[in-house]
Amino acid sequence: MIKHRGFPGRMPGTDYQFTIRRANKAGATPLVARERYADRRPADRRADAAFVEALWLYFGDQPFERGNLDAGRLSWLFGREVIALDDPFNPTDYEALLQLDVARARASFPEAFDGSGHWEGSA
Repeated sequence: MIKHRGFPGRMPGTDYQFTIRRANKAGATPLVARERYADRRPADRRADAAFVEALWLYFGDQPFERGNLDAGRLSWLFGREVIALDDPFNPTDYEALLQLDVARARASFPEAFDGSGHWEGSA
């Protein structure tokens, strides 16, 4: 499992985890596309936006390995802002290739790209 050195481990001041420390001996937690409903808590939405911003700053529009990125946090974006590049895709593979769908991510989380987000801006 590749460790993305320099990628934020969590959203500061919260328990929202962005990375894991070590591979699970039983295998990687599967990535599943989770439904985001309009009534999600504002803190959850901020965590999603901060994670998208971190993905953008760290990887840009380039493909990346899943590696030590948290499956739970990825699953909130998977199939929409984060897309699988492998065909067939193995949802339990730490080496699975993913990519940020920049157009869709900009539409969903504009604050992650305009400099007002968590890592570069005011939050």
